[in-house]
Amino acid sequence: MRIASALLAALLSVAVHAAPSDQVSLDRSLWPEQLDSPVLFDVASRAEILSFAQVLHESELLDDAALAARLGLRQINLHKVRLVRARMWQRLWSGYQQAQRSCEQDASFCYAVTSMAELRTQAATFAADVGAFYTGWVEPSHRFHVRYLDEQLRKAALMPQTSSEVERLSPAERNGDELNDRLFLLTFVGGPGPVGGSTDTLADYLRGQKLEGTFFVLGNRLQQRREGTSLDALRTLYDGQCVGIQGWEYRSHAQWNGWQDSLRRSQGRVKADLPEQYVPLFRPPYGQRRADGDAFMASQQLRVSLWDIDAQDDGALDAQASAQRVLTLMLLWRKGVIQFHDALPKAQPAVQWLLEHTAQSGIGWQGCKEYAYAQ
Repeated sequence: MRIASALLAALLSVAVHAAPSDQVSLDRSLWPEQLDSPVLFDVASRAEILSFAQVLHESELLDDAALAARLGLRQINLHKVRLVRARMWQRLWSGYQQAQRSCEQDASFCYAVTSMAELRTQAATFAADVGAFYTGWVEPSHRFHVRYLDEQLRKAALMPQTSSEVERLSPAERNGDELNDRLFLLTFVGGPGPVGGSTDTLADYLRGQKLEGTFFVLGNRLQQRREGTSLDALRTLYDGQCVGIQGWEYRSHAQWNGWQDSLRRSQGRVKADLPEQYVPLFRPPYGQRRADGDAFMASQQLRVSLWDIDAQDDGALDAQASAQRVLTLMLLWRKGVIQFHDALPKAQPAVQWLLEHTAQSGIGWQGCKEYAYAQ
């Protein structure tokens, strides 16, 4: 048994590139059904949960050296990796329980799973009996989840030297796990962009759809927008939306000596210019922030707001691939905070694709004020 496990671990370690790829998505057209009802959303959700659970189970068969090689690292923080894996299993089990509620209406991917241990057992042999109708989806889904898991485990392995969004540093931080099932929050970072550009198009589109998003702005870019237009134009830009802060400029706030001043300046700018839209949330660039920052954050009445669904629209993925990645992760986690980049032209068409392909799926969009001020 030990020899078989070792061989399997070796095969798994070389089956994936040692270093993670920059972006990864999953072509949703490979899934043979439209998500045009809450029941069919649950079917696809159960499938993605089981597919990812199988990948997560496989990763646990690797020893430390094989996992480090797979992640492209010389050393890994195994304790953090185990914590992140454990949290993933808990979310998978919770999500699968929610997704099972519609099994009487459609039994696809419904198994006699009544505990996390049974979910682990089922995941180990999941791909063997999905049925011919879904065979075109199985392998691409498996590949996507391998690469997505590597993204997450690599970030865990680099902690605490490099903080990221994969783990909260204090109970005061928010990351989307506190949302209800089927509820998602749209968030946008890195803006505002130039006058008449992508930020304007996106904000107008959201208003037209009667949707709210939280725009995490950079203080220096907000100041440039105001100087280039007017205060009234700035307030019109974000009318009906929420505005949090990302600091004065887009750089890591973990090792920056001026991180406190960055937060003070950007917070003061937003509160003065956009008092109706301001929300007391800080989105750390790259997810990097200080572990000892709680006292200062509390003194500024700010909370760290992380994300758990990254569109990766700031790289090689086009708008549709970015949206398809988001939808796959929505099916997997069933709730969460989605991150796009509003200053990039991909954001608006990606959001539009996402809304069109989930319009009848039974999901909901969290109000930005409700999220910001929830306890």
